[in-house]
Amino acid sequence: MTGLRRPSVNPCSWRHWDQGRVDRVTLRQLALNLRTPDQKTQNHVIGHQPDVNGNIGLTCDRGRHYAQNRKGVRMARNGFKVFDSDMHIMEPPELWQRYIDREFIDQAPRGRISENVRDLGTIFPGVPKNSRRTGGTPHRGRNYNKNQETYRSHAERGWTSEVQLEAMDAEGVDTAVLFPTRGLGILTFPDQEPRFAAALARAYNDWLHDFCASAPDRLLGAGMISVYNLPDALSETRRVRVEYGFRSVFLRSNIINGINWYEPHYETLWSLLEELNMPLGFHEASASRSRQVAEHFEPNFGIRRVYAQPFEQMMGLGAFLAGGILERHPALRVAFLEANCSWLPWLLWRMDEGYEREGDIFMPDLKMPPSEYFKRQCWISIEPDETPARYTIEEFGCDQLVFSTDYPHGDSKYPHAVKSFLELPLSNDDKRKILWDNCARFYGAAEHLPRDYMTAEEQQSQ
Repeated sequence: MTGLRRPSVNPCSWRHWDQGRVDRVTLRQLALNLRTPDQKTQNHVIGHQPDVNGNIGLTCDRGRHYAQNRKGVRMARNGFKVFDSDMHIMEPPELWQRYIDREFIDQAPRGRISENVRDLGTIFPGVPKNSRRTGGTPHRGRNYNKNQETYRSHAERGWTSEVQLEAMDAEGVDTAVLFPTRGLGILTFPDQEPRFAAALARAYNDWLHDFCASAPDRLLGAGMISVYNLPDALSETRRVRVEYGFRSVFLRSNIINGINWYEPHYETLWSLLEELNMPLGFHEASASRSRQVAEHFEPNFGIRRVYAQPFEQMMGLGAFLAGGILERHPALRVAFLEANCSWLPWLLWRMDEGYEREGDIFMPDLKMPPSEYFKRQCWISIEPDETPARYTIEEFGCDQLVFSTDYPHGDSKYPHAVKSFLELPLSNDDKRKILWDNCARFYGAAEHLPRDYMTAEEQQSQ
């Protein structure tokens, strides 16, 4: 144990403080050896209980029963496999102090800790504490009280990977791509120092890789990249793809330092993503340290939240469609996450109108209407209870929609997100596509996922 510091969160994320990076294989084996024999193989299994159909279930320490067949194959939720396109983790407050390069330790941010079990705030040394820069102060009300009750035990147990997997089991989620919480805001400063920004991204990705190591078939990483210096973004994109096997990288849709996404500055990044067959997830949030359309409603955070995600994602989508990025990069796949999808038919109609009217002048790179590029290369997430999404499905079908629980954020319906989605008036074929097929297609993950994730009907046909 010499040279190792034991954090309070996840043994898979132990790191040397004084000697750089530790061999992660050694650390994972060390963490595994610290568990009891049952923990190594059965995730706190207390007993096996056959159900009325003769299936064998696992009774976990939280008292929930999950059906399995006699071979231990995991059964899908109500006959549907579930792939969460956008599930969140709650980073430990000390992540960046523990993982960042030693050169930047004095600048490393730390997560704010308070009585709020879902405190999303991040504190940078020397940065004033206000809503725009630190994620705001908690607002006591219905949603706050509900979240306190729902997530208290998750926080008390440190939001570990084990907690993450239990939350997935409670929802019926088989596999999830993981996005940050505190990390959504750390690379949004105007004119952020490029080397420091790149170090923040590397530290997060190293931690996320360790976090996912406990269940690499179920926990898939979305890597953080810094675009303040494009060579840093290129090298980190390649690193997390080649070394860590992450399934995507993500960006906020906010424009950084006045450079729009369709400008030549970013062309090498889009080309690299094509080369690596690596999709890009645009993920917005309710606040930013850079400019955001919804800041016009400050200090009313409730109104700001209504507009922040969808409006910023609309503008990001416009850059990729009308700005010609997807025409120039036909193999690039892009998803727009956590911003609803019901507005999509109107926006694409509006862009197509602009293309028809004056596209020869303002969209000269395009060879077809913007909506056609969306159908060819874009995906968008649907909320579990988003009933107006029927208009999007009526207009475009459901092949570009992906499911998201948004656990454990404020919009999440956890632990009833999957149940809420299954209650939407959609055909079983549409539900199957949205819950699994589309997400696997976007992330290029079909070959990665275990064969034992199949419905009862599929199992019987084997």
